[in-house]
Amino acid sequence: MFAQSQQQLAELAEQAKQEQIDLVYFDESGFTLEPCIPYAWQFVGKTIEVPCAKSNRLNVLGFMNKNGTFQSWVFEQSVTSAVVVACIDAFAQTLKRATVLVIDNAPIHTSHEFKDNIDCWQQQGLTIVPIAPYSPELNLIEILWRKIKYEWMPFSAYSSFLSLKQNLFDILANVGKSYVIEFV
Repeated sequence: MFAQSQQQLAELAEQAKQEQIDLVYFDESGFTLEPCIPYAWQFVGKTIEVPCAKSNRLNVLGFMNKNGTFQSWVFEQSVTSAVVVACIDAFAQTLKRATVLVIDNAPIHTSHEFKDNIDCWQQQGLTIVPIAPYSPELNLIEILWRKIKYEWMPFSAYSSFLSLKQNLFDILANVGKSYVIEFV
């Protein structure tokens, strides 16, 4: 299934390159005061301390293509199928040409509520393409989440929930501008 998804995405990427379709990657990610910092370089004898606290969670739903176009919605509530459907409905209203939306197999993407909307989105020019299960590397928006959490989010963002929120909103507003991912 992985190889089939990989082949399908390569074909879609070629169609997008030829501007026959827009190819967009969709996913959700969460941000809290529990920092996602795997390691950090520090001077000998000096310890870098990053505060850690339980906090509310900021859930981001994002739509990204390889050209740097990015749209996001941020919620402090749980992300349900209804929330995902509402965001995709709003995204579908912005389409300028036939668009393929790459999604993973999260339960909120396979629920009856989600599946009940696929035909309507198709009529609006939005085709949903799920990737093979357990294949996050095929959904390029995962690179964006990694960049935000491990490279772009400063240590100081974790000093308070307000600081986290402000830094996250700044990054999200500037994806494709000051925060760029170069896809080969």
